[in-house]
Amino acid sequence: MANQAKRSSNSRARSKSKRWSAHVTERSNALDLEPKVFRSSDPHKIALSLKRSAQHSKRRKGTPYQSAMSMLNFYINRAGKNLPQKRKRVLERAKDELRDVFGRTEQKRALRSG
Repeated sequence: MANQAKRSSNSRARSKSKRWSAHVTERSNALDLEPKVFRSSDPHKIALSLKRSAQHSKRRKGTPYQSAMSMLNFYINRAGKNLPQKRKRVLERAKDELRDVFGRTEQKRALRSG
């Protein structure tokens, strides 16, 4: 009986912790994201959508680039080990695309070579 109660409280706590990240993604105070933006299989499309959202946001605290990259990293980090490798590759490529669409590619190359 005690084990059953313990299990149900653990699953409740776990489901609550999963919900908060979805809540942040949906209702972020920094960006108004397009629905299902992170489900796209096209990294360029994801990057353009994030750029559009960041540039139109009046509530972000940093630059549009910082806000867009932050939201992408947040999504990748919160998905963690549950993110399939194929999706993770697409989202990691979206980071490079985001750098490109914001014109930040040269800075990254300089950091790698230096």
